[in-house]
Amino acid sequence: MTDATQPPPTDGAALLDDVETFIRRFSAFPSEAAYVAVVLWNTHTHLLDSFDSTPRLAFLSPEPGSGKTRALETCSTLVPHPMHAVNASPAALFRAVADDNGRPTILFDEIDTVFGPKAKDNEDLRGLLNAGHRRSGVSYRCVGDGGQQTVVAFPSYCAVAMGGLGSLPDTILARSVIIRMRRRARTETVEPFRARIHEPQGNELRKRLATWADIVRPQIDGAWPDMPDGITDRPADVWEPLLAVADAAGGHWPERARDACVELVNAVALDDRASIGVKLLTDLRDSVFGTQDSVSSVEILSILNALEESPWGDLDGRPLTARALSKMLKEYVTAAGRPISPRTLRISGQPVKGYTRDDLTDAWNRYCPAPPEPPTPETSVTSVTPALTGL
Repeated sequence: MTDATQPPPTDGAALLDDVETFIRRFSAFPSEAAYVAVVLWNTHTHLLDSFDSTPRLAFLSPEPGSGKTRALETCSTLVPHPMHAVNASPAALFRAVADDNGRPTILFDEIDTVFGPKAKDNEDLRGLLNAGHRRSGVSYRCVGDGGQQTVVAFPSYCAVAMGGLGSLPDTILARSVIIRMRRRARTETVEPFRARIHEPQGNELRKRLATWADIVRPQIDGAWPDMPDGITDRPADVWEPLLAVADAAGGHWPERARDACVELVNAVALDDRASIGVKLLTDLRDSVFGTQDSVSSVEILSILNALEESPWGDLDGRPLTARALSKMLKEYVTAAGRPISPRTLRISGQPVKGYTRDDLTDAWNRYCPAPPEPPTPETSVTSVTPALTGL
């Protein structure tokens, strides 16, 4: 007999609403977009084989006590075959993911102990998390004793949620939906999570998600959801499964999902610490060159090291040097395909080393975000008026 208090199993929008209500009881996320993303991620874990890839879900924060562990605990009640992977060895994870009895959903708390600045020798685990993003992903390992070893391909495809301090390696960050957690304000209240009481409630939602997934799987298999404007390449790969789930659920979820997609992708772009090289190129374009065609290395370093919102004045305890500047820029190439290198320039009649706009323009166009809009005449007049009236 069907419980009259629950919507029919085909009402995906109502089911996702119930999942969101459950999550909100225990977590204070930083935005509405975060709730939407977490609901869709938990739901997509029941449909992994309908997609070509699975995004990682990363709860990150600058300080402990920001709700990351609680968010993972809540997710563990909703996903199929949850596996808490703190202190799990790479070998154990390889075999668990390849187990025919049920692919786990890996929940990895304290991920900073694996990939943080003091962590070492975790290339095997990093490889598993990278390869497991794609359904075709496998990890090759030697199995056997002594001279009897054989190469075995371990399937790596599985859903992974992580919690940790700081950031993640570039390759994993680019494959993740990032939720920037923060400590709760005094005005934010959540319900204490009691495992004996609330795990069964979450598990009931898990059953309903699994039932709904079986119903909509034919609809989702091979679906190619429309992406919001500007969402392409890797962000599109990350969000495609989540948008497909939202479209299958219907109701307000397709619109909420696309709004969340744009908001969270843009937030990562604005706070992207993955590439210090892109930061260097952007600062050269926006803060150094202006309308100049060439700038000496001495002037470049003087301007960059004085920027308060940039890292150049304190790179591992000392300011950016000409040698480091040259090394970083040589990673990029000119329009002619040559590494960007300092040239001998003639500025004010004197020969100096420096860089030219022509050599940098192609890299600016390919790697940097759109330049800031120039101030309108009205804005410029307004900005100087207070200074003039104060004379």
